[in-house]
Amino acid sequence: MKKILSIVSYPILPYFSGGQKSIAQFNEFLGKQSELTVISTNNNNHALAESYTMLPWMSSGKIKFFQISLFSKIASYIKANGIQYIMLEHPYMGWLGWLIRWSCRIPLIIHTHNIEFLRFKSVGKSWWPILMWYERWVVNTADKVFCISEEDRQYMIDELGVNQAKCHVITFGLPYSTIPSDKVACGKAIREQYGIKESEAIVFFNGLLNYYPNTNAVRDIIENINPILIEKGLSYKIIICGKGLPDEFNSLKDFEDKNIIYAGLVPDIELFFKAADIFINPVLSGGGIKTKLVEALGFNTTVISAETGAFGCDKEACGNKLVVIKDNDWLAFANAIVLKLQEPIQTPDSFYAKYYWGNITKKALEALPQ
Repeated sequence: MKKILSIVSYPILPYFSGGQKSIAQFNEFLGKQSELTVISTNNNNHALAESYTMLPWMSSGKIKFFQISLFSKIASYIKANGIQYIMLEHPYMGWLGWLIRWSCRIPLIIHTHNIEFLRFKSVGKSWWPILMWYERWVVNTADKVFCISEEDRQYMIDELGVNQAKCHVITFGLPYSTIPSDKVACGKAIREQYGIKESEAIVFFNGLLNYYPNTNAVRDIIENINPILIEKGLSYKIIICGKGLPDEFNSLKDFEDKNIIYAGLVPDIELFFKAADIFINPVLSGGGIKTKLVEALGFNTTVISAETGAFGCDKEACGNKLVVIKDNDWLAFANAIVLKLQEPIQTPDSFYAKYYWGNITKKALEALPQ
């Protein structure tokens, strides 16, 4: 089995965000197919790393990005344990990866989850050009670059000058390979918990709600999408889940009589994904593939998404289960919700073939330098 050392510069166990979940599940499946060691921050719950070894060698503070002492410690571990590859989740620790690659003479793989500088540019950070310069250097230094989508891969090649032979699409995935069998039971449980009638459709949105793109998505739901649905006379409830909703929204209490239910941070988000008839994704900024979109489709829930929110998702693999609407066209967005509630369809097998973690990690291992 291939021996891999991965560096993750923030906590992922337990996971709370889509990004954390992506790395945690990728590692879990990769650990079943290789000998994987993960070096991460000291505020992880390392007991949750079931298929691989996790070492808490990194500081949990910002000093970790300049933790020079890691170099000799990791280099010694690599030589003592016969590690064959070093992998970085995100480009931030690229300087460390470069030093280890040079010292230990092993291939460096950068596992990206979006084009980082574009993400920060989209939310108005003035220092994005500095990150752009650094990110370009990191991905060009690597022996392989794993991209989250074909769109990101092409951007790396066209705009950052990365050799196309080095770039591979290793997307976000799911831990199951077929349609779940308990969708009806989950729907019944949520209806009972929140007093939703059988005649009312369940429309769902979730995310880290103090993250700028998700905060704006909530605003667009209550100000632009929901009023149109009310006007159309649709029988429905919109459930919004997630922590960090800004105080200005007052826990959406002003919209309780307008078909909005704010559930906050819930212990089992999968229950809501399965219960929903429609998952809406009116996200208009941010970078990378939206993990919640892929999760919803995996739970056999139809997705209506803004164009930006669907970036990076393989629309052909998703079939008609994914409907993409032009950004800010809220009338078309609401019309799509009404239409799709009238024609339920199944998530196609092609979706699971593309997004099952077991297939994805196998592809990643095959792409490693021989």
